[in-house]
Amino acid sequence: GDLKLPQPKTYSSQEMLAKLVGFPSVSDDSNLPLIHFVQDYLADLGVVSQLVPNTTGEKASLVAHIGPAVPGAVILSGHSDVVPVEGQPWSSDPFVMSERKGRLYGRGTCDMKGFIASYLSLVPEMLRADLKRPIQLAISYDEEIGCLGAPPMIDYMQENLPAATVAIIGEPTDMKVVNGQKGIAELYTYVTGTEMHSSMIHKAVPAVMYAARLVEWHRAQNTANASGPSQDPAYEPPWTSLHVGKIDGGTAHNITAGKCFFTTDIRTIPSESTTEWIARYRAFAAGIEAEMKAISPKAGIEIEIIAEVPGCNAEPDGEAEQLARLMTGDNAANVVSYATEAGQFQQAGLSAVICGPGSIDQAHQADEYLEISQLKACDEMLRRLISHLSS
Repeated sequence: GDLKLPQPKTYSSQEMLAKLVGFPSVSDDSNLPLIHFVQDYLADLGVVSQLVPNTTGEKASLVAHIGPAVPGAVILSGHSDVVPVEGQPWSSDPFVMSERKGRLYGRGTCDMKGFIASYLSLVPEMLRADLKRPIQLAISYDEEIGCLGAPPMIDYMQENLPAATVAIIGEPTDMKVVNGQKGIAELYTYVTGTEMHSSMIHKAVPAVMYAARLVEWHRAQNTANASGPSQDPAYEPPWTSLHVGKIDGGTAHNITAGKCFFTTDIRTIPSESTTEWIARYRAFAAGIEAEMKAISPKAGIEIEIIAEVPGCNAEPDGEAEQLARLMTGDNAANVVSYATEAGQFQQAGLSAVICGPGSIDQAHQADEYLEISQLKACDEMLRRLISHLSS
């Protein structure tokens, strides 16, 4: 008799999302179980994917090319990592997707496994379509801790796959087309002083008090930026903001602090660059450090860049934006103040846009959810894209 070959398993976007949510791919942990599941799923459908591992080999991005080996590909990109759930009052297991009243609950449903689930579920349709322009799938790691995984992934794609021209980053935008985002830099500042009895403060370098001057500089920049000439009314707030979120230093009320540490985040409007702001901060810190060293050569300030993610600028006649508007019917101007990988794709020379299911209001929250209607809207957008790229 005829051999019946086993048919590859296919999933609806909702079934696929349940699978992806089931992998607790928190940034602290490996994402390889999720990546290997996707690689096997694609292989069963006849799609070869490549992994781009991180330096330790504990994490990897996945990339795949579907359609003819010609330039002009459209990249559909999402990150696999999710934020932790510790200390959050969840009503159900965050890593088992549950459906209640038209909503899908689980960590990562909205940020941002919904978009990945949607495009993975549609791979059989991409393969059946007569694509004239290829689609490339991209799943990154470590987005939540500073967009660390995307640059090596983008480099790999540009070196090894037919050239792409457009990237759609499916962060939660309520399926609106977002053509701009703020840049973000995250810094750690380490202030080293000298410890003495506080009655001898005139001979000491009190690290906490010098750190306070650096922190105050952040506040002063906000005041200046809020009233300064360079504003971008599309954003909330319409200026570059600087924020110190964590500080730690000193040992006792009567000992000058030997050490003080604090964190900075700088969120730039697209017309300003994180790199310029970091340089400005370093210049101010160098002046403070010179005063410290005049008292003790052991004293100093070290500034470490933890993450630096470029903003994404609206492109005049950007192809990504035109494509996404055509697919969604959304013609409004939308921007976001949170960071995504869109600016990194743009920096690499691609036309980039942010558009995906779900609301950022649910991201990172307890009982994170995605409206089923949003997931369906995403499926519809991607079906229109497949059909558009086949005509």
